[in-house]
Amino acid sequence: MKRIMFTSGLIMALSAVGLLVSGCKKKQTGDTTPPPVINYDVPPSTWQEHWFDHTQLVSRVYYDTSLVVYYDNDVQKSITWPNTFVKEVWLYSRKTYGYEFGTDKRLYAVFHAGKYSGGHPGYYYSNRHDNRNVIDCGSSSLSAWTTGTGNDLDLVTHEVGHVIESANNNAKGSPAFAIWKDSKWMEIYIYDVYKGLGRTADADRWYNLMMGTTDNFPRSNTQWFKNWFYPIYNQYGGSAVLNKFFKLLAANFPKDGNKQYMRDLNWGEFIHFWSGAAGSNLKPLATTAFGWPAEWETQFNQAKIDFPSVTY
Repeated sequence: MKRIMFTSGLIMALSAVGLLVSGCKKKQTGDTTPPPVINYDVPPSTWQEHWFDHTQLVSRVYYDTSLVVYYDNDVQKSITWPNTFVKEVWLYSRKTYGYEFGTDKRLYAVFHAGKYSGGHPGYYYSNRHDNRNVIDCGSSSLSAWTTGTGNDLDLVTHEVGHVIESANNNAKGSPAFAIWKDSKWMEIYIYDVYKGLGRTADADRWYNLMMGTTDNFPRSNTQWFKNWFYPIYNQYGGSAVLNKFFKLLAANFPKDGNKQYMRDLNWGEFIHFWSGAAGSNLKPLATTAFGWPAEWETQFNQAKIDFPSVTY
C-alpha cells in the first residue's frame, strides 16, 4: 500500500515552489515541468510475529524513512523515546559501518512488555523476520521501557549492534561470533555509539561498568573490554579501527556466492585481522588479554600466509 505523507518541512518546501498540500496548482502558462511524484512506502500497520516463541500481533506506533517502531498490546503507547534514540543509533551505525544493510534502509524495532525478556536481531537476508533488519526487545515487566535510560538504552543498542555485526559491508554473517560470543565486541560498540552520539554520561557509565567486567573465556577472569577492545579503540583510531576490522573481513575472508561467510575465524585469524585493522601486530596485546596457547601461534602464522592482503 502506498500513501503520500507530508512533514511540516515538506509542506514549507512545496509552498516555496507554488504547490498546494491538497494537490498541485494549475501550471502557469508555458510551464512544462511536471509536478513532483512523492511516494513514501508505508510499512504495515500491524505485524504478526512468527519467529522463535513470539506470537504477538504488534502495532506500528511510529515510522519514518529510517525507522519503524512496533509495540505489543502491553507496551505503554505514551513511550516515545525509541522514535528518536533508536533512529540516532541506527543512523550513526550505518554511517560508521559500511552503510550497506540491504535495499530497505530502515530498521524495524519491536518492543514487548511482560514477555520475551531480553532481545534478538533479525537480518535483511533472512526470511525469519520477513527480510527486514530487526531488533526485537522484551521485558518481563509490564512497566518496561518507561524510563528510556540505563538498561533500556543498553539493551536496544546491543541488539542494533548485532545487526551491524552480521550485515555490514554487503556481507552476511559474523565469523567472529564464535570467538567473542554474545558478544564482547558489543561492549566496545555500545561505548562507541554513546560517544559518537555525544551521550557523555552514558559513555562514562558504560565505561565504568565494562572496566570491571570479567568473563571465563578464553580463560578465567578475562577482561575483554579493559585489556583488549578498549586499548585497540583508544590507541588505534576509535570507531575507524572497529569499522576497518569488518571491512577487512568483507574484503578478504571467504564467502560463498551469496556473500555469506563460509566459516568462523580461528583465534590466530582473529588476532591477524584485528592487527590489520590497527595497523600494528597485536600479538603482545592478545597475550596479555587472553594468553597465547601454542596452537594460536600456528594459526597466527598461517593467517599471515592465507590473508597476505591484511598487513601491519
